[in-house]
Amino acid sequence: QVQVVESGGTSVQPGGSPRLSCTVSGLKFDNYRMGWFRQYPGKEREGVSSISGSGFTPSYADSVKGRFTISRDNAKNILSLQMNSLRAEDTAIYYCATGFNHGGWLDPRSYPYWGQGTQVTVSS
Repeated sequence: QVQVVESGGTSVQPGGSPRLSCTVSGLKFDNYRMGWFRQYPGKEREGVSSISGSGFTPSYADSVKGRFTISRDNAKNILSLQMNSLRAEDTAIYYCATGFNHGGWLDPRSYPYWGQGTQVTVSS
């Protein structure tokens, strides 16, 4: 059984720099591209960032380019998202996903395995 667990959700002021982490068990971690997604209340889940199994070819949504950095430690089975210069519009539930099979790297439909999400709130 595949388990995906996010951590690191927090409340920060604008400009803050939290780091999200995601651990995975039940599949070979480095075999799969992984992604971070976020969801606003009443909205569809949207892609934030994605990275290949080997840790190369990261991709980012335009809204986070230059502010967020995705990385992975395949030795520890950890996916991370460093979030810098946070804005109020970054407030959302953030999800980690793995098991990419086909489709767009930032398309939620491309990932079968998901965590429960972690809340990030940006407010002054």
